Amino acid sequence: MESKCTSIPDVTIKRGEVSITGLDKPKKSTPFFQTCKDQLWLNVPDIARFLVRDGNSIVVEAYPGSDEQSIRLYLLGSCIGTILHQRKTLVMHGNAVRFGDQCVIFAGHSGAGKSTLAAAFHKRGHEILADDVCAIDAEGRVAPGLPQLKLWQDAARKLEIDTGELERIRLQVEKYTFPLSESVSEHLPVAAIYILSSHNRDEFEIQQIKGMQKFNPLKNNTYRMGILEGLGLKTEHLGLCSKLAGRIDLARIIRPNDGFKLQQLLELIEADLQEKGIVAA
Repeated sequence: MESKCTSIPDVTIKRGEVSITGLDKPKKSTPFFQTCKDQLWLNVPDIARFLVRDGNSIVVEAYPGSDEQSIRLYLLGSCIGTILHQRKTLVMHGNAVRFGDQCVIFAGHSGAGKSTLAAAFHKRGHEILADDVCAIDAEGRVAPGLPQLKLWQDAARKLEIDTGELERIRLQVEKYTFPLSESVSEHLPVAAIYILSSHNRDEFEIQQIKGMQKFNPLKNNTYRMGILEGLGLKTEHLGLCSKLAGRIDLARIIRPNDGFKLQQLLELIEADLQEKGIVAA
C-alpha cells in the first residue's frame, strides 16, 4: 500500500520488492547497508529491507513475522534521515526545543539524555520542534518533525510520565512513544546547540566552543554520518556544517555519570541561555 509520510512533504512510502543482495554498483557496502549516488539499501535482519531513492521514495519489504513498530522505527529514523540528506539539508542527531521565535538543539550520542532534557523543557511549557532527527535548511532553520518524543522507562519515571498507555517503539524494548498534544508548524532558526556528554566527577561543566572549533562537533553529531560519502554528499555536508557554525552559539555540557540530576541541568542551561540573550532573564 502506498502512503505519504507525515514528517516531511512529498515522500512516497510503499510496500514492494527490495533486492536481498543490495544495489547493483554500490560505492560503499556493508552487510547491513549499501550506498551509491542518490540511493540507500538498508537491511535490518528479521525486520525489513528498505530502498531509499532520490530524496522522495522509500520502498519497504518486510521479513516474515516482523512487527510494525520495528519497521516504523527504522522508517522514521534511518530512512527519513537519508531522505533529508538527499535533499541536501544538514541532519543533526538531536532534539529541537522552541524558545520564543528560535529553537535550541540538544545533541549527543544515544543515551546522552537528549529526549529526557527535551521532555523536561516541554513540561516547563516549551514546544518540541523535532525529536532525534533535526533537519536544518540552508538558512539555519529547523523543520518541524512529528509531534512526539521517544522516552526510556527510567526517563519517563523521572518526569512522572505514565507509560501504561504508551506504545513501545519496539516489542521487548522499554522505550516508548510519548505523543505531544501540540505541534509546531513553522521552521525556526537555530539559536544554539548543546552537545551532551558525561564524566565521572560529581559536578557539571559547560564549555563554550568558538570559531572554527565548532566544525568538528557539528560534523560528529550529524545523523548517520557514515552514509554520506557513498551517497556523494560528503563535500556538500561539510559546507553546510561550516555555514551553520558561523550562525549559532555552541557549547558542550558535561554532566555527572552518577545520576542524571535533571533539575540542576535545566537550571544550568536556562542560565546559559539567559547569558546568551536567547531567553529573557
